[in-house]
Amino acid sequence: MISSTVLFYGTYVLCLCLGLLCVVFVSYWNIEWRGGFAWDASFLQFNWHPVLMVTGLVVLYGNAAILYRIPFTWSQRKQHWKLVHAALLLSSLILSILGLCAVFDFHTGYHIPNLYSLHSWVGICTVVLFTAQWLLGLVGFLSPCSPLGFRKLLKPVHAWMGMAIFILSLASCLSVTKNADPPPITTNYIAYSSHPAEALFANFLGVLIVAFGLVVLGILSNQRWNRLEPGEESSRVSILLSPYCVV
Repeated sequence: MISSTVLFYGTYVLCLCLGLLCVVFVSYWNIEWRGGFAWDASFLQFNWHPVLMVTGLVVLYGNAAILYRIPFTWSQRKQHWKLVHAALLLSSLILSILGLCAVFDFHTGYHIPNLYSLHSWVGICTVVLFTAQWLLGLVGFLSPCSPLGFRKLLKPVHAWMGMAIFILSLASCLSVTKNADPPPITTNYIAYSSHPAEALFANFLGVLIVAFGLVVLGILSNQRWNRLEPGEESSRVSILLSPYCVV
């Protein structure tokens, strides 16, 4: 058990470091090669889109997903950590919605059609599912009026949806690092193929996102790191919980 706990915390620190690097890299990318940020319906407003989506939909979401796996939380009241879990996911959702507002407002200002790429389709579906997931979790797991039977039925659905949304988030953000869906109307935009330094940096960002996602999924899939519920046997082998224990 000691070695398993040490391994978890080593993996968790790696997860935190990778998440921080993802945020730093996506921010630096948009500052160094794309001119920085603004909120004036210009291309600089568009630059908020990848930063907010990577920060909210990947990094914050991934850390919220593994919150219940942290061993020091197991001896504390789960209700408190449910509130922390919900707050982290709400922050993630707010950042994601702001990221969508940034790109929609930019498109409207330059009369660019919305939702015309595969990236946009996957991204909007991810945020819609995320919103539904959060609201259903709020009603099912935090409402004092929620019946126990309903919670038991909702738990595997909530777990599967949580994992699916995270994978969709990774797929959507990885498509941003390839092209970032840049509109052709700005004079400051330099074609991706003619800017090898930016291309290489964006590739590193993509690798960081993949690495972060793999570490999060690895933590979620390790049943030795599941939180034991009251009345459950201590043997990790006999635990039949979902890999994404979010309840």
